[in-house]
Amino acid sequence: MSKKRVFEILEIGNKNDRISSFFDYFLTVVIILNIAVMFLMTFDCYAEYMPIFKFIEIITMWIFVAEYALRIWTSEYLYPEENKRRAAARFVLSADGIIELLTILPFFFLSGFVAFRMLRVVRIFHLFRINPKTDSLSLIGDVIWEKKDQIFSSVLIIIILMMASSICMYSAEHEAQPEAFKNAFSGIWWSVSAMLTIGYGDIYPITFAGKILAIIVAFLGVGVVAIPTGIISAGFVEHYARAKSMAYISRESDLQFITITIDQKHNWKDRSLRDIQPPQGLVIAFIQRDEEAIIPKGDVVLREGDELVFGAKNFGKEQLGVSLKEIEITEGHEWIGHAIREIDISKKTNIVAIKRSGRSLMPNGNTVIKANDTLIIFTRK
Repeated sequence: MSKKRVFEILEIGNKNDRISSFFDYFLTVVIILNIAVMFLMTFDCYAEYMPIFKFIEIITMWIFVAEYALRIWTSEYLYPEENKRRAAARFVLSADGIIELLTILPFFFLSGFVAFRMLRVVRIFHLFRINPKTDSLSLIGDVIWEKKDQIFSSVLIIIILMMASSICMYSAEHEAQPEAFKNAFSGIWWSVSAMLTIGYGDIYPITFAGKILAIIVAFLGVGVVAIPTGIISAGFVEHYARAKSMAYISRESDLQFITITIDQKHNWKDRSLRDIQPPQGLVIAFIQRDEEAIIPKGDVVLREGDELVFGAKNFGKEQLGVSLKEIEITEGHEWIGHAIREIDISKKTNIVAIKRSGRSLMPNGNTVIKANDTLIIFTRK
């Protein structure tokens, strides 16, 4: 099997490739099985099944190791603009590469530091790879990135309030209960538990001043938590409002769209969008891949079967005095089986092209119309 074929199988979400789709489902089962075993191994009541759990963990981890090695090996197809070494390094340092590495490292160092054993929790992040292209996950990331400045400001406010309240609580309670409030850090622990939760009850004020301060901090905590929540909620509202507005404009504006399909021999196949040069005056509106509409970004790699939808400038059909239309010939149409010269159409109308079985034909009078043909009709007004 060639390296390119291995890359195509490893690629997630290629629904046109049955082997690739099967591998996606297989990897999903492996990820869920590995995480389930990790949870079950913490129950003492399942101690008799521990050898089975350990065996499943070893098998699934070696599958992760093999997948990680194969992804490094085929990374030159993921980053075609880079050479082999730079492509491998780029994958290793990517978010997916780091998660996969942190997933398999604890398997080899479980008997070592506690930190390596704790890294087993990173396996859970493998669940994001089950469907990494979902609009919901992408939307959350976009909203957080758009509102990063406001979120950073709100987090800074929270940190300042925590530090201020911890110092004040230390000053009010240290003499009354020096064991509970030994230093300002003890105050920070109380401040965090009071602001972001309802408190744990291990540290609480007993003086009058401390109780008054606790009431104020409790009220402030409600507002502090509401700030980032409101920012993110507003981001979602703005995102959907903007999408709705764009959809409204696209319906009302007189836009023209052109579509092309990336076939096996197309010179854009397996190239990223940043590496191609669309015709002047055209812009890629979106990419239709199976049932998914992909927003065009520079690192999107085009695949066989992708349908590129271009937005084209409106040339003003009324001024040109012509119209160009597509007519799909469905089963039972009266033109089926007739040559173009036999069809009764206006002298101002010409069939300039026929789309048939993924190909474009330049017709003449003897060309016979077939079912499922798409006719490009040119009409002079």
